[in-house]
Amino acid sequence: MEPHIIILGGLGLLILLVAWMPILLRNVPLSLPILCILIGFGLFSWLGNPNFDPRAFPSLTQLLTELTVIISLAGAGLRIDRRLIPGEWTNTARLLGLTMPLTIAIITLLAVGVLGMPWATALLLGAVIAPTDPVLAADVQVGPPRSGPRDEVRFSLTSEAGLNDGLAFPFIYLAIALAAHQGELGSWLWSWLGVDVLWRVAAGAGAGWLIGRVLGAMMFHRSRISLARKGPGFAALGVTFVAYTGAEAIQGYGFIAVFVAAMVLRIQEDEHDFHIRLHDFSVEIEHLLMMLLLVLFGGFLAGPLLTDLSWPIAIVGVLILFLVRPLAGLLGLLGSGMPSSDRGIVSLFGIRGIGSFYYLAYAVSHGQFERIDEVWTLVGFVVLISVIFHGISSGHLLGWRDRLRQRMAARSSRK
Repeated sequence: MEPHIIILGGLGLLILLVAWMPILLRNVPLSLPILCILIGFGLFSWLGNPNFDPRAFPSLTQLLTELTVIISLAGAGLRIDRRLIPGEWTNTARLLGLTMPLTIAIITLLAVGVLGMPWATALLLGAVIAPTDPVLAADVQVGPPRSGPRDEVRFSLTSEAGLNDGLAFPFIYLAIALAAHQGELGSWLWSWLGVDVLWRVAAGAGAGWLIGRVLGAMMFHRSRISLARKGPGFAALGVTFVAYTGAEAIQGYGFIAVFVAAMVLRIQEDEHDFHIRLHDFSVEIEHLLMMLLLVLFGGFLAGPLLTDLSWPIAIVGVLILFLVRPLAGLLGLLGSGMPSSDRGIVSLFGIRGIGSFYYLAYAVSHGQFERIDEVWTLVGFVVLISVIFHGISSGHLLGWRDRLRQRMAARSSRK
């Protein structure tokens, strides 16, 4: 058979896998992402291609992961039913303003102190691995629009994943600038603060808000051409791409713009069924792209991605997942008023995934970093362990937590 026919058949099987496996795996301690990685590992091991490596084609890696992340961010924004009221977002602000910078700082110190990496490379590692992934974290996020009562744990994880990808970008730029200046600080810091932090964040949020408002007004306008009446769900892609491009055109962070635009669109005519169509289409496309990337990730694992894995790298990876993120999460949420069990779950489920590979591919195409192969290895190892651990444990822990809440609510109603 021709190669393109084989590729079409493989894509068909992957699509059917995405559709069927969640049903078949419902009572099995195995998640669909884990299964896709196993399929990719087995397939590429069988093909015998030892050089299949994301480092060989960073531009393609960046493009595929970028597309998946922005579609996932749009889906996350469309899930959120909560209004943009400052008091309602306190825990999100703690996770973004305290937990993420603290995670980056601790990982940077670990990379320097334990692995002996240069400061610029260590900072890049921290910035790449700190954000909670919006793609693989879907199982611990809020449900579709109008899916039920508010849940602070799921809302915190959803809003954190929706915003911290864009807010990690200033640290990526800081690492690139630090590498370009051989680790020397100087007047360039003012440019980084003014442009990469203040302007790009504000421009991304502003562009997202404006585009969300304008497109929402057009979609829900009460006229014959109202898109919301019978419009297709794939309009969500239009919102996503317009918001992303609009923000990038004015040097803003497109990741922030996509999430904000989707969230602003969601709160307009918030009881309309069109929101469900938009959300469902975004999620379906997101799942297809995610499964494709995870099969490729399994192929990377069969190749040389983990060649440089050593005991020090493995230990640092385990510490990042099971000590650094939980500790930073607990410190960030200290005094938040959340029950201790909820704080523990939010802190533990800082899932690492597709976004980390996007940032890494972006950074290496914009700067030169020493010992960058070790960063690829560590990121690959952390993502693998995160997919396995969080994929197996998330359903059980959140199910336990939901049952606990129901028992507490039942006791309160009897009093």
